[in-house]
Amino acid sequence: MKTLLRTLLTLATLAVGSIALQAQPAVKLVVVDMAKVFDGHYKSEEANIKFRDAEQKAQEQAEELRKQGQTLVEEYKEIVEQAKNTLLTAEARSKAEADAQKKLEDIQRKQTDVQNFIQNTQRSLQQRIGTHRDLLLEEISKHVVEVAKRNGATLVLDKSGPSVFRIPVVLYADAAYDITDEVIKEVNKDRPVAPVAAAPAAATPAAPAAPAQFTVPNVSAKPAKPATTEPKK
Repeated sequence: MKTLLRTLLTLATLAVGSIALQAQPAVKLVVVDMAKVFDGHYKSEEANIKFRDAEQKAQEQAEELRKQGQTLVEEYKEIVEQAKNTLLTAEARSKAEADAQKKLEDIQRKQTDVQNFIQNTQRSLQQRIGTHRDLLLEEISKHVVEVAKRNGATLVLDKSGPSVFRIPVVLYADAAYDITDEVIKEVNKDRPVAPVAAAPAAATPAAPAAPAQFTVPNVSAKPAKPATTEPKK
């Protein structure tokens, strides 16, 4: 009798386990190239144009600072020549030398201003790019989830980046399981009727290039003070 009961309990346990396994949904994997979706998003194109415009304006401002510095250099050279003029009185030459020293200090300050401007502008652009990237990837991720659910997927893998071994995370995926193009279509469904002209996608604007240095003999720029920025919220 006891043997019969143990047998019935074993069968019942196996039956319950079998039912539980059958109740679990079948695993369906899909892959998406998040980098490609990011590049193909119309908001990336718009942002790149804005970033390039900001970069161009920064270049123009840096060039204006360079011109101001060069003007100071020319003024310094004129004062130095005056200080060398033997026709002037000793008092006049002494005043010219003092003026030249003040002008040198102005040049050094201007050189520091240029360096700080370039560093601060570079950091500001990087922060803007990073904020844009984070917000847009968050938005794209929501669309990926929606598309994956429509396709009955239970797991989504991003195939855009390398693993810790510097190899693709997804070594192979049948095209039938790739939802990248569908996600791109999804994220661009609300694109404005008159879209902006397309720019090379996902290009990171470079920092304003250092303008030609304005220097005079025995004069160099003071080390630029580290730019201070508020921590990213």
